[in-house]
Amino acid sequence: MQPKLNRLLRALAREGLDVTYDGRVYTVRLQGDSHAPPAEVLLPPELPVEGKAFQQLAALAALKHPGGGRVKRVRATPDFHPGDSGVAIGSVVHTEGLVVPAAVGTDINCGMRLHVADLSVETFLARRDAFVERMKGHYFFGTRDVALGSRAVEALLRDGLPGWLLETMEAPLGALARADLGQLDRESARVYLGGALEGDPAWAPTGLRREGVVRDPGLGTIGGGNHFVEVQRVEAVLDRARAWEWGVREGQLAFMIHSGSRDMGKHVGNTWRERVRAAWPVGAPLPESGILPLVEPEQVREYLRAEATAANYAFLNRLLLAELLRQTLRELFGEVEAPLVYDVPHNITLPWEGGWLARKGACPAEAEQPVIIPGSMGAASYLMVGQGNAEALASASHGAGRARSRFSMARGGADRREEALGLTGVDCITLRAERRIEEAPAAYKPIGPVVASQVEAGIVREVARMVPLMTFKA
Repeated sequence: MQPKLNRLLRALAREGLDVTYDGRVYTVRLQGDSHAPPAEVLLPPELPVEGKAFQQLAALAALKHPGGGRVKRVRATPDFHPGDSGVAIGSVVHTEGLVVPAAVGTDINCGMRLHVADLSVETFLARRDAFVERMKGHYFFGTRDVALGSRAVEALLRDGLPGWLLETMEAPLGALARADLGQLDRESARVYLGGALEGDPAWAPTGLRREGVVRDPGLGTIGGGNHFVEVQRVEAVLDRARAWEWGVREGQLAFMIHSGSRDMGKHVGNTWRERVRAAWPVGAPLPESGILPLVEPEQVREYLRAEATAANYAFLNRLLLAELLRQTLRELFGEVEAPLVYDVPHNITLPWEGGWLARKGACPAEAEQPVIIPGSMGAASYLMVGQGNAEALASASHGAGRARSRFSMARGGADRREEALGLTGVDCITLRAERRIEEAPAAYKPIGPVVASQVEAGIVREVARMVPLMTFKA
């Protein structure tokens, strides 16, 4: 290990980085910038090191603004990898006096939602084809009947799920007229922050701010990239007391949803990318990284309100994806409760110790809080419980992390054999053949060491392990 590590550290030094490794955590800093806090990366030795991701982390730690504020700490989770916007996926940044919109990006409140159902795998698979056809209609062909009154939309964007639910109970429309709204109300306690942030409808695209019935094309949709809806089997319960408390049992059916704010998040993120650039002091040099923070208090407040608006939309999007699936289970198998275990965000900025904590592709892991860490569609996923580890900024990985880019998976020279891609036995439902290849298990790091390293570091503890039965990819 030592000779290989020394070669790695020399290579990173040639790229302008000062890096040390204690066998568990890498410490990374730009050379010549001793005033910046070092970025820390929890990474087991068997997982690959990506120089570009290290560069992005070090640049984030070195971020400054002529108007003040500072970056206090930067931490990365073991699934970290380079991000397209200059911020590595898996980054967690603690700031004081400034916020960094790029540290969240455009996929605002991308997150995970997990349900379980007392339905055996054998019973479910006996009607697999009927289930798949119905869900393809909902997720891919637009047969979902997602309609909201304009007052419900306004309440959602302003107050989150509680406001939306109050208005929806008055006059449910479409698929929501068939939903158990009482169950949705009870489940709001199992959504991070209750699914309620302080937003402002003025930040929504004009298509959402119309009178009468609103049929937004993004609500109840999965999205691209690594987003998915997966049906799973609870393979093992590892903390029986906690699992019992959360309603999780071995042999249950589970469904896991990974999606975000869709075009709503893109609208907010792109709008503020331009606003942040326009707000940069005239004549001040731009950071080489291209990452620009906000420091003026009113602009900070307004950005956070806009981000919260998109986050509220994402909470409802995941709820609707789950409700469409839950209603389909009930159509095929009778009264199936399929309760929510938890819904947790990834890409979001929240108050933290007198400043702000921005997570990009990282999961909150506060003490006693459920944490959901998915593997690839050919590997196990994990339900964990957070330990509130301050060293890790109370954050865990949001998955296994990409090992290969979508481009490298899709290019003509890539090995397309099922076994090489890790797709043998994988039931992937998608309308795009390239999506199945881009998101194949071979594109991802092994989930085992990613999870084990976080357990060993005292960030999370295992509660249950699920294995995939089928995965929907848009």
